[in-house]
Amino acid sequence: MKLSDISDLSKDDILSALGLASKPTNSERLLSAVGIFGVGLLVGAGAALLFAPKSGQGLREDLSERFRKARGATDGVEHAEASHAQDEAGA
Repeated sequence: MKLSDISDLSKDDILSALGLASKPTNSERLLSAVGIFGVGLLVGAGAALLFAPKSGQGLREDLSERFRKARGATDGVEHAEASHAQDEAGA
């Protein structure tokens, strides 16, 4: 092994060769905590929908109505973008 080989090693290479790991930064810890919190929110919202005191038919109707509204909103955005692109192409 030459001296130039050693100088090309990074801190992570050396730590992994010793069986160690680098300490995560504060931002890495914050991002992982926010990610876990977000997943917990999604799971909690799903559980709340499933255990709500509503019949299965009522829940399905509510969900389908919300999906229709969301799809209508995205269709409106896509339609506006398409008409804007046509306006620019015609100008």
